Amino acid sequence: MIGGKDVYHVVEALVPLYVSMILAYGSVRWWKIFTPEQCLGVSRFVSMFAVPFLAFFYIMQNDPYTMNLKFLVADSLQKVVTIVVLILWNSFTKWGSFNWSITLFSLASLPNTLIMGVPLLKAMYGDFTKSLMIQIVFLQGVIWNTLLLFMFEYRAAKLLISQQFPDTAGAIASFRVDSNISSLSGREPLHADAEIGENGVLHVRVRSISRSLSVASSLMRNSLREPTEGASNFDVASAQHDDEENRTWRSKSCSDGNFNNGLASSYPKLPGSKSSGQRNIDIVNIYGCATNNNRLHWNSNELPISDASSRHGGVNGSSKVVDFPHETVTAEVVHEVESEENPVMGSQKEGSTEEGDANKRQIMPSVGVMIRLILTMVWRNLVRNPNTYASVLGLVWSLISFRWKLKLPYIIHRSITVVSDTALGMSMFSLGIFMGLQPKFLTCGIPKAVMALAIKFLVAPLVVAATSKALGIRGELFAVEIIQAALPQGIVPFVFAKEYNLHPDILSSAVIFGMVIALPVTIIYYVILTV
Repeated sequence: MIGGKDVYHVVEALVPLYVSMILAYGSVRWWKIFTPEQCLGVSRFVSMFAVPFLAFFYIMQNDPYTMNLKFLVADSLQKVVTIVVLILWNSFTKWGSFNWSITLFSLASLPNTLIMGVPLLKAMYGDFTKSLMIQIVFLQGVIWNTLLLFMFEYRAAKLLISQQFPDTAGAIASFRVDSNISSLSGREPLHADAEIGENGVLHVRVRSISRSLSVASSLMRNSLREPTEGASNFDVASAQHDDEENRTWRSKSCSDGNFNNGLASSYPKLPGSKSSGQRNIDIVNIYGCATNNNRLHWNSNELPISDASSRHGGVNGSSKVVDFPHETVTAEVVHEVESEENPVMGSQKEGSTEEGDANKRQIMPSVGVMIRLILTMVWRNLVRNPNTYASVLGLVWSLISFRWKLKLPYIIHRSITVVSDTALGMSMFSLGIFMGLQPKFLTCGIPKAVMALAIKFLVAPLVVAATSKALGIRGELFAVEIIQAALPQGIVPFVFAKEYNLHPDILSSAVIFGMVIALPVTIIYYVILTV
């Protein structure tokens, strides 16, 4: 039986963290101390330095040769059971949804163990829980967050393929993604073009529209800076002959007349011309090809916009012909092509976040092709994430140090602790800033918030209780498993949800409201499990 003093120790461990969060919330919402740009700087410091240093510091202190395998198996089994149930739900029920499966897995399986779990459980059950939480943190960072990223990239790949190759996806034999693209999440507009290989298979290259447009815009400005008499059309091929970087985004499709469809862009300011009247400027499409059938007409007096139909290389298209005035004009040129004669063309259309679930029978490339594409994108994400290095390097050093009884030099150890000591307070401060910047406390509405919190604080502990009982875990270790599963929602799943635009409002509400009620909820579990 626990007493008031035991509960006070728990409150004593968590209240300082909440003070940091409340100060940050007030600084943004009430006192207006920080601008949004300054808030972004704080969050950037936390994600790039404070949290990775804290993870490295914790993991390197944990003895990997004395890990509690039964505890880790119970926690991992809870996540596996959750995944299996969601797969069955998605495959055999009419309500099944891959999008919702990702969100529900995030809510049920990935708590905020690093920031909240270590101090909370240490206050409840003693120092031995710190090692257990560190082991959970390592598995979350290396396995479960990576699996979640894999699911998000798979969804993003399906959306890209269904939008750009709705009828020919099954013929895709390979993908090549430009090196400047680190994710298919949609943070920047992407376009996939294809070449027909042997036996009619498609070889797809994924490009960044914004990068290509910046090059195209530069070319257009250069073409207008010194106009010469008689040079009314801008030949992209000749202008790019000596520029290796810009040549990289050209395509063999230029010679075949295959130009980008689905391109929406904003054109830059066009400087004044030395000649009078109207000049024709070829649209520079995603391949860097110039086509006489799609022009921007620049006129110094008016801006009429009219529809024009064209046929180029066997492709029917509809284009906007824009007469630019002498001053700055922004225009959008969007082609939507439906062609049976040229299966290479893909149309980029706007879609909701639910498009991945709209048609479960969508034909996809082979499993091997999809896996190679997704693994490529996941790898690019991981190598750019400092937490990956922190987890791996921490494990490597712990294996070395506990095997041969080595210690870091004091100067290195102290340098690490100076930064890692800021992580708890700054992470809660960053969370408070995030809460203060939100227009509403519950951005997803009450019903969805209640659903998210029920999964987080009821379903997740019940599942882990079942897996722990099945493995014969009893006593304090069983209680630690339950309370660890009932911790507030982790930050990483919310970051992914926001980046990939999949139910970010639900994850945001789970993070914010979960932090508010986490203290009373965990104390209730603590009292119940100790009785």
